[in-house]
Amino acid sequence: MDRVGEFGAANPTASGFVVVTTENVPGYEVLDTHGEVFGLTVRSRNFFSDVGAGFKSLLGGELKGLTKALAASREEALTRMVEQAKMLGANGVVMMRFDVSDARDMGTEVCAYGTAVTVRKR
Repeated sequence: MDRVGEFGAANPTASGFVVVTTENVPGYEVLDTHGEVFGLTVRSRNFFSDVGAGFKSLLGGELKGLTKALAASREEALTRMVEQAKMLGANGVVMMRFDVSDARDMGTEVCAYGTAVTVRKR
């Protein structure tokens, strides 16, 4: 499900599986709800990247290395969420959200979560 460009970009319906951040999917009807699903990844911090980011933040500008890492983490979490939904027999996820937090000063935790559903085009 590799849908992320260098700094992130996604096409949720590229694989035929629908992922939306809304309660409803335009043009579809929800036939069944399968419950909450999530995908989680924790990426360790790289000391040298952190030092480089610290210097870059003093000068201003985008931290491209960290941006790439976060985009990859979001994609991995999203992929795991979709895999879990498919195991439940779903073909979509509604109300999808991302949550990002520090994982005990050792890394960054990214969680994608939502409600697994079966949808059909109207």
